Amino acid sequence: MFHDLRANPEVLWGALIAFGVVVLLTPAVGGMARLLGVVDEPGTRRLNKRPIPRLGGLAIFLGILVPSLAFLDLSGEMRGIVLGAAVACVVGAIDDFRGLEPLPKLAGQVAAAAIPCAFGVWIDHFTFPFLGVVDLPAWVGMPLTVVWIVAVMNMVNFLDGMDGLASGVCAIAGLTFATLALSLGKIDAAVLSAVVAGACIGFLRHNFFPARIFMGDSGALVLGFTLATVSVAGLLKTASTVVLVLPLLVLAVPIIDTSFVVAKRLKYGRPISSPDRSHLHHRFMAIGFSQRRAAATMWAWTASLGAAALATRFIPFRAGGEWHPWETLAVVAIALAAIAFSLYVVYLLEIVKLANPRVRRRRSQAAEEERLSA
Repeated sequence: MFHDLRANPEVLWGALIAFGVVVLLTPAVGGMARLLGVVDEPGTRRLNKRPIPRLGGLAIFLGILVPSLAFLDLSGEMRGIVLGAAVACVVGAIDDFRGLEPLPKLAGQVAAAAIPCAFGVWIDHFTFPFLGVVDLPAWVGMPLTVVWIVAVMNMVNFLDGMDGLASGVCAIAGLTFATLALSLGKIDAAVLSAVVAGACIGFLRHNFFPARIFMGDSGALVLGFTLATVSVAGLLKTASTVVLVLPLLVLAVPIIDTSFVVAKRLKYGRPISSPDRSHLHHRFMAIGFSQRRAAATMWAWTASLGAAALATRFIPFRAGGEWHPWETLAVVAIALAAIAFSLYVVYLLEIVKLANPRVRRRRSQAAEEERLSA
């Protein structure tokens, strides 16, 4: 891995330049947002106690654009990704400025997602265990890719509800994708993933609690778009069987958060796009976590899942067609640790109420108190 990094120093340089650009530009963008009145006012659903500018995504996009122009081959797939990211940033910025209705916003996201597909960034095959390579025709692969990109864009947007949460999760995802793509020889995808990680870490300088600026939709859509597209270009379009599940594993936290929120809104007959306080970070706050502790816990959760993805890729538990017991035990131990962390969060936040002993104990105590008071 270190040999690959020495042979491709642009991966590291791209991350460092993105970090520097975002650190330097974010205060200027925040000042501009205040002058334009693009701020998040305190409210019942929001966690901020004072007005905070929300156009930080412009700095994130520029932090991604500058090293991309310097280090990426923009004659093919990467050009489509950069152009699509620009469209995603524009859609998000318009929403930050004026607000967009759900359908026009979705149309803008689909337009952004269609651009990389036109440049060849679409899932043209899967490699399944025991089945081998399964080719997909364009009429299946392209719509599937658009759905994946739009889904991840909205997942990151849903996750962006607490100081530093989305930028920290995306930084970890970017670092993980960069490592995986570099090991697979996908250098452009590795550079772009590292650039995303550097931009997110730079933004954390201004966004971690107490935040001085929010990324807004302009940032969340760009980060979701870029992570989704590099997962296609750098992982899914390979001949390796194991990488099929790695993007789902690395992005499991925003996937779980979005799935839980959507399921709850559907259960109670509310529109999917309607705001509420049912996100995982809201539940952390409800049980007494500070914003710093809640964000750090979700970062650690993401990191544990990323470690499981990296272990699956780098530990040769089955090399040469033979199982290697010690390597297999190592992979299983790391995977069990990630599963245990996930179960801990499910238990702590009482996401599954029927099997949670804390919920049963609290209900029995409430019933006993009601019986005694009667």
